[in-house]
Amino acid sequence: MDFLRPASWEEALAAKAEHPTAVPIAGGTDVMVEINFDHRRPEYLLDLNRIGELSEWEAGGDTVRLGASVPYTRIMEQLRRELPGLALASHTVASPQIRNRGGVGGNLGTASPAGDAHPALLAAGAEVEAESVRGSRLIPIDDFYTGVKHNALAPDELIRAVHIKKADGPQQYSKVGTRNAMVIAVCAFGLALHPETRTVRTGIGSAAPTPVRARTAEEFLNAALEEGGFWDNGKIITPSVAKQFAALCSAACNPIDDVRGTASYRRHAVGVMARRTLTWTWESYRGTAAPTEGVA
Repeated sequence: MDFLRPASWEEALAAKAEHPTAVPIAGGTDVMVEINFDHRRPEYLLDLNRIGELSEWEAGGDTVRLGASVPYTRIMEQLRRELPGLALASHTVASPQIRNRGGVGGNLGTASPAGDAHPALLAAGAEVEAESVRGSRLIPIDDFYTGVKHNALAPDELIRAVHIKKADGPQQYSKVGTRNAMVIAVCAFGLALHPETRTVRTGIGSAAPTPVRARTAEEFLNAALEEGGFWDNGKIITPSVAKQFAALCSAACNPIDDVRGTASYRRHAVGVMARRTLTWTWESYRGTAAPTEGVA
């Protein structure tokens, strides 16, 4: 196994173009596990740790441009207001040591359906900035996941950053695991309210071959909120609406049975998380943006 260590982004792109099978490594929290367990033995490792810009973020206008290697710890500490869903997801990642090393770019590159960041990125409607010596492009997060641990990157492309709109409403994230820390998700759920467009987006992790959105559930809830005037009147969402939303989120799953949980349990848990996160986000919205029920 050869180790490539570029000193700049341009050198990294050139190395990836010359060695398309090279596996990028930054935090190493995913790659090194696969190598240590002999699940992967790449011909080349492409070390990106000398490229400082990957660990930087900037907020301009209504969007945050998050470098691929910004550690989860910094997302938790510095971007809680702008990216609350991703900050909550970052809290659930492994241990403090891994949160200090791992970043969203690694989750995206690995594209495991159990990656903790995926539901929050789907709910927020992120875009992945991919680049090669041929140029750069933005890949909508909805188009990024193409199969089990496969993504839309071309062989010569690297992830440079993720573009995420600043939250314009409450966001939530929930994860089920077999213990409280250092655990791969049995399933996970992200929810984001977007009052500016009067829409809701979801993200489901570890309950299908890829991270997915519950699109039918979103369409149902968007229609129910609009028809009931909920965005304007600030009323509590009725139990029947919450129950149907949860059922549709469960139906969006296509899970498997494995050592961490059964398919039926995953479907059930996603429904429970969907109902709870909807309750939490809507109560937060009512308290900060909508008029209180009963007030003229």
